[in-house]
Amino acid sequence: MPCLIAASVDSAVEMTLVGMSTTLPAHTSIEPGILYFGTPVVLISTLNEDGTPNLAPMSSAFWLGWRAMLGLGARSKTAQNMLRTGQCVLNLPSDDLAPAVDRLALTTGADPVPPRKVERGYRFVGDKFGRAGLTPVASETVDPPRVAECPVVMETVVEGTHPLADDDPAQRGGIVVFEVRVQRVHVHEQVRMAGTSDRIDPDAWRPLIMSFQKLYGLGPQVHPSTLAQIPERLYRGPDIERARQVS
Repeated sequence: MPCLIAASVDSAVEMTLVGMSTTLPAHTSIEPGILYFGTPVVLISTLNEDGTPNLAPMSSAFWLGWRAMLGLGARSKTAQNMLRTGQCVLNLPSDDLAPAVDRLALTTGADPVPPRKVERGYRFVGDKFGRAGLTPVASETVDPPRVAECPVVMETVVEGTHPLADDDPAQRGGIVVFEVRVQRVHVHEQVRMAGTSDRIDPDAWRPLIMSFQKLYGLGPQVHPSTLAQIPERLYRGPDIERARQVS
């Protein structure tokens, strides 16, 4: 059995294994105010009470199959619209749409502006599409419009809501996590993999990424992926068949 010994050496850790040593970086405990290590930007379109569209950027999202989990401030206009209508569209901007996304920064569709957003410098904007310079187009299965310029768009319905940090009285009621089910996926032709009908080409799709409040693009593949050897058809779940029944 090899012997593994760790010892602190300045700002690194020296690992000794059967007489051979190597120096590895040491960890330091920190307390960052946010933990946005890099996720895709999503423009969520919803409908206001008067039927006008709202458009809001966010990046607290992840997908499993044809479901997504979205974390939103409970008092945001987007969250209120989703709770009321049970619908939204997830528009994924490419990295070249960063200026349009940034024009929506520090704006909200909520009037009056929630106190915490006032503190951070937000202001009310009624026409979010106009502010961003983006084009609304009709959706097929839900009422909120799609963003024409976004290469990937998903029409979704709310299937569940989950409180976050409900254990803490100071945070209780402040954040809600939405579980949404995708009913239709639309893509620009240039991001579809050549010779296929249902696959995205990861070399053509360049998502806009937010990392610690800054906007980045996605670089080229850095290493072959063993997981990519699994045929994508083996991931197809029952929600796809369910989506086909929606007109």
